Amino acid sequence: MTEKLSININIDGRIYPLTINREDEEKYRKAAKILNDIILQYKKKYANNDSKDFLAMTAFQFVLKNIEMEEQADASPFIEEIKELNEVLGDYLLLND
Repeated sequence: MTEKLSININIDGRIYPLTINREDEEKYRKAAKILNDIILQYKKKYANNDSKDFLAMTAFQFVLKNIEMEEQADASPFIEEIKELNEVLGDYLLLND
């Protein structure tokens, strides 16, 4: 059974209590650090904007990156190619039996 751990994550100065699997703690803390680093970059670049703007742009940046990664990981073209090659190989083997 996985042991649960209660932690507090700080995102843009707000504390969020979470209950997580103990082995995931490092992942959660790293995610919060990356998030805060990006928010800080936006704060430095766009000092006159609101914190909600920084959070929105950070979220947008992560979603865009996620979409790009999903597109790169799309295996469907390869699956179709393998199906075609499998058919050709099957036909070849049937002809040469």
